[in-house]
Amino acid sequence: MSKSKTKNIENYRYERKFVISSKHITKNEIENIIKLHPAIFREIYSERYVRNIYFDLIGLDNYLENVDGNTDRVKVRIRWYGNMLGQIKTPILELKIKKGLLGTKKQFSLSPFVLSDNINTINSIDFFSLIENSGITNQIDRLKLKSIIPQLLNGYKRRYFLSNDKKYRITIDSEQVFSRLGKRNNSLINKYKNNSTIVLELKYNFSDDKDVEKITKHFPFRLSKNSKYVNGINICYL
Repeated sequence: MSKSKTKNIENYRYERKFVISSKHITKNEIENIIKLHPAIFREIYSERYVRNIYFDLIGLDNYLENVDGNTDRVKVRIRWYGNMLGQIKTPILELKIKKGLLGTKKQFSLSPFVLSDNINTINSIDFFSLIENSGITNQIDRLKLKSIIPQLLNGYKRRYFLSNDKKYRITIDSEQVFSRLGKRNNSLINKYKNNSTIVLELKYNFSDDKDVEKITKHFPFRLSKNSKYVNGINICYL
């Protein structure tokens, strides 16, 4: 592998996901397993709500690529933290790039906007102007973003833990909520809740994969494939 390719892959990380049924184990029990782990995981942020608006082509191409198992793809979303509605003060545009089991992100700050519980709330937001003014310099990225539309709004509660050696991070997501977005169905009143599953993600750099078994062998959970975007489309559209 060339030095340039090696340097590029080092910017990617693994995200190992474990989908856990809340019928069999509680969130508190999962958190206690993490806190008692030999790697000494400590909480690094206060628990907070994560919000996302996911974008896709009209034909849901990104969704279909994920379902079909396409290993190289790009997911586009706007992320913020806190309340779902009201003034979104510090939104971030994220291009989440997947190459096989590895992933990385490009992030761009956006101007604030207001999200209200109204059937026209999404149609009234000029996302294209927000994106144009975000500082994206790559012409290919800019062209791709002009072709997509908001398709899904989701949110969940997240806790964050970091191992003592600072190599492995764990997030625990619960209380997932989804709302369909589209020109004819933009009412955020129609929310679909998923309280039956909890998603644990183990995140670490490419270079630390050789030692990851030391972490996962203490998990009484099964490694799973999971996409909140795919799950949301399945719940809201199908």
